[in-house]
Amino acid sequence: MTTPQPGQHMAAEIAAQPSIFSSLYASRSSIAEVASVIRERAPRFVLFAARGSSDHAAIYAKYLTEILLQLPAGLVSASTTTLYGAEPDLRDVLLITVSQSGGSPDLLEVTASARRRGALTVAVTNTPESPLNAAAELSVDVAAGVEHAVAATKTYSATLLALYLLIDAVRGGDGAAAASLGDLAQVTLDASAPTVEEAVRRYRFVDRVLTTGRGYSYATALEASLKLAETSYLAARAYSGADLLHGPVAAVDGETAVLAITSLGKGGDSLLDALEVVNQRGADVVAVGSASEKVPSALSIGIPETAEEVAPVLEILPVQRLAHGLALARGGDPDSPRGLNKVTRTL
Repeated sequence: MTTPQPGQHMAAEIAAQPSIFSSLYASRSSIAEVASVIRERAPRFVLFAARGSSDHAAIYAKYLTEILLQLPAGLVSASTTTLYGAEPDLRDVLLITVSQSGGSPDLLEVTASARRRGALTVAVTNTPESPLNAAAELSVDVAAGVEHAVAATKTYSATLLALYLLIDAVRGGDGAAAASLGDLAQVTLDASAPTVEEAVRRYRFVDRVLTTGRGYSYATALEASLKLAETSYLAARAYSGADLLHGPVAAVDGETAVLAITSLGKGGDSLLDALEVVNQRGADVVAVGSASEKVPSALSIGIPETAEEVAPVLEILPVQRLAHGLALARGGDPDSPRGLNKVTRTL
């Protein structure tokens, strides 16, 4: 029996994403069926329930909901139900629970409780037979396959794509902006590899990293921070570019590494002022995204241009490779970070 090499599962799962995107897009008709039920029920408010990486996917979906559907959206505080027993009136509310495993007890309780209180409930999971799918009225299969590495990679990006296809279909779209993401994902992984290796060398001995983005890319900044923290044990913090200027920038200096997520569009344009400030403070900036060459940075990791609302599906790919490379360079195993399990059970 061959001995598993550190990081081999995470590397394989990162590499699998282009084909997963293509397959998910090809099977979008099943997601459109769920969207048609949502459209018929005409919710007036959308709530998202999630934890960890799935919470970052939910934040991305919150932007999609407010911008593409023009509906107010929010994130559930699960403890208001699980710890405090709150039972708000959820009639005319759509609750979308995002969970890769579908096994977190608090998300299960939130979903079941919301359904009892009148919400239309939808589970978005990578585990069709999970208890969460049974608790929700409708379900969307992320269809990323079994994930063996503890750090979520393919399940995160596939969840982003599934949420985009769902929300786009609710507004009557055909998912056209996502049609080429499978091919573009392969281009992204191939073209970014040398620059990611350079970024690994640059960040190998850094102690703290700040990640930032705006608009749709804020979710990528959050996920980037989590990936770096859980695989490389870095002190990583994520901020919206707007929030960064409201105080946290005071902690930025020449010892700070900044990972800036910046793709073409309104979000990337609005990040420029914040990046000018962190550059003036001497921070070492690595920019990731289709607008990375437009911003002041020490290193630019480009991705292909897409519609702004689907850019996060590609933005995260070189970041995952960066987290994987840094973990190995720092002597760790990104397949099995210390103290972590694949399913986190919170109450």
